[in-house]
Amino acid sequence: MALNEPVAICVDAGTTMIKAVVFDSAGRELVVSHRATKVRHPRPRWAEQDMDEVWNAVVAAVTEAVSRVSRPVRLLALTAQGDGAWLVDGAHRPVRPAVLWNDGRAADVVRRWRGDGVLERAFHDNGSLTNAGLPNAILRALAAGEPDAIDAAHAVLTCGGWLFLRLTGVLGIEVSDASAPWLDIRTRAYSENLIEQYELAEHRRLLPPLLTREQQTGELAEEAAGELGVPSGTPVVLAPYDIVSTALGNGTAAAGRATCVLGTTLCTEVLIDGPDTTGQPSGLTLDFGEPRLLMRSFPTLAGTGVLDWVVELLGLRDHDELSELAARVPPGAQGLRVLPYLSPAGERAPFLDPAASGLITGMVFTHGREHLARAVLEGLAHVIRDCLDAAPHRPVELGLCGGGAASDLWCQLIADVTGVPAVCTEDTQVGAKGALLFALTALGEYADLTAAASALVRPRRRFAPAAGARAFHESEHAEFLATRELAATRWAGWRAHV
Repeated sequence: MALNEPVAICVDAGTTMIKAVVFDSAGRELVVSHRATKVRHPRPRWAEQDMDEVWNAVVAAVTEAVSRVSRPVRLLALTAQGDGAWLVDGAHRPVRPAVLWNDGRAADVVRRWRGDGVLERAFHDNGSLTNAGLPNAILRALAAGEPDAIDAAHAVLTCGGWLFLRLTGVLGIEVSDASAPWLDIRTRAYSENLIEQYELAEHRRLLPPLLTREQQTGELAEEAAGELGVPSGTPVVLAPYDIVSTALGNGTAAAGRATCVLGTTLCTEVLIDGPDTTGQPSGLTLDFGEPRLLMRSFPTLAGTGVLDWVVELLGLRDHDELSELAARVPPGAQGLRVLPYLSPAGERAPFLDPAASGLITGMVFTHGREHLARAVLEGLAHVIRDCLDAAPHRPVELGLCGGGAASDLWCQLIADVTGVPAVCTEDTQVGAKGALLFALTALGEYADLTAAASALVRPRRRFAPAAGARAFHESEHAEFLATRELAATRWAGWRAHV
């Protein structure tokens, strides 16, 4: 690359880490700058972030990236954690700390809506099953618990909307962020029927403008430019929120392809060519940024946090040592099984149960640390299989990405348990890569997202399901589901006493 060739800087604003990634014209990573962000838990089951702290982390990450690459910046692209409620007032300042996607304060609201049939009726409008981390549920909880905050608010944004506002001065919500809580997925417009069902008609004013594709591209405002060290007027593109951008960055850009993000959430996503609001309500249906394409998404609350837990429990160094330990044990962990539902908020995909909790079964004296390591990885693989089975169509390929994709053992386990060939790409920052592909398409450099993905996404390794193991894993998955069904009869009663 020529010394003066412009670069793209793509921000991936995750829940606990902000990343600013510099890409060259071939879409290859040159620099990755990180800044950690803090999640606060002022009460049990609450999860919040200081909105200004998140912005300052973005500034620090981008500033470092710009200084390290020493190239002109031709564009900024942005993807971020989704859901939650990021309230701003009329001066575009935070009203209170952001309530995050993994916050559980609205669990009682969701239970009541489910009992009243609201969730099922809403699913048939927009193909999404509301959970406690979505802004509609959070707003309902805040209206009851913090009416002053609601009165002071001018708009409810998501993380991406908040950062785009700081970068460009444009107030609005991106369509994928708006899909699950607010949209009639057939028209891709706000559904007044949904707003009424969610008991939020009196707060309708808080819903920000729905950004068109053209409005998702703005210019870097002068104040933000001074903070970032990037010229004002630089194009800024708000990409879909992180789970959609990550699928795109993994090369999932055509119907029938699927991705699973092996991160804080195991987010399993399948691209479909039209809305499907039939069947058992589960998961989310999200706009994908292309005509006719939608994404059926199942963002679990189980994820790599379960691996963090078992690493600490067993006194291991890291996830690599966990995988090494698990590799010593044959498939099935010699009868040890783990239901990995450890989040205090329960589970939200592909089933919704705020009372869900973890369970270890089949343990005997002959089991050791290595068996538990294997059983946890297999349990999470069964969660992914469960999500794929809830999707409308069986995918032809499953892209794997996120921190967990560094484990070849886990990737192979996922291919074996799901029965779907898996692939990992050469990129380490797949969400940022998806933001880049979306930005280049929005700016007219590629005809569509499929063309951008074909040109710039490169496979690294493929994992074929183990030959002859299908019957074994079918039996194991049936046992996993039966164990969960039995555990579900106890979850509500157990939670009532803790």
